[in-house]
Amino acid sequence: MGSLSSIYIKKEVLEMLLKGVTAKNEKGIELTISISDEVNNYGQNLSAYVSQSKEQREAKKEKYYAGNGKVFWTDGKITVAEKKDVNNTTVHNAEVVNPEEENDLPF
Repeated sequence: MGSLSSIYIKKEVLEMLLKGVTAKNEKGIELTISISDEVNNYGQNLSAYVSQSKEQREAKKEKYYAGNGKVFWTDGKITVAEKKDVNNTTVHNAEVVNPEEENDLPF
């Protein structure tokens, strides 16, 4: 085991995320979790936001933050997860970009 963390997401944010998933007829939503070496004034070093496409990152589009939290235990050994295909060889995650639908949702 590498670490244990907790994250708190407000009810209003959960409702907004569900609204976005429903409006786009998606099965779910991908969140990016960022763990910082620095702790903020609230004792938190973890944040979660709606994942962005490469184009969104390059355009410096503002992130939609979902919640904050903290790492409360670690053995200091976190590894990068690589997906294995059926032949047990490593497959690097490829980003699939779909054209964005125009709507008033923040993500």
